[in-house]
Amino acid sequence: MAVLAYVLFKVSSGTEREVAQKLIEFDEVLQADIIFGEYDVVAKLLTADLDALEGFVSEKVRTVPNVLVTSTMIISREYRGKGSRPKAK
Repeated sequence: MAVLAYVLFKVSSGTEREVAQKLIEFDEVLQADIIFGEYDVVAKLLTADLDALEGFVSEKVRTVPNVLVTSTMIISREYRGKGSRPKAK
C-alpha cells in the first residue's frame, strides 16, 4: 500500500536551497519547500510501502550533504482546500 509522508529537515545554515534542489531529484519526492521555524526544509514523499519509506530515509537522505536532522511524519488522511480543486465550468 502506497505511503505518503512529510520529512522535515534541519540543515546546515545557508544550504536550504541546495538541499531542496537535491531532494527533488529523487523519484519519491513530490515537493520540497524551504520553511521558517524549527525546521528548514520539508519534503512530501510518496513511496510504495513502509519498507520503501524506511529505505528512502535511511539510505537516500543520508547521501544529501548538509542534512543534520530529519523527522518523518506519515500522512494518515489528506484534505484539500477550495483553491486546489478544479474550477467547474
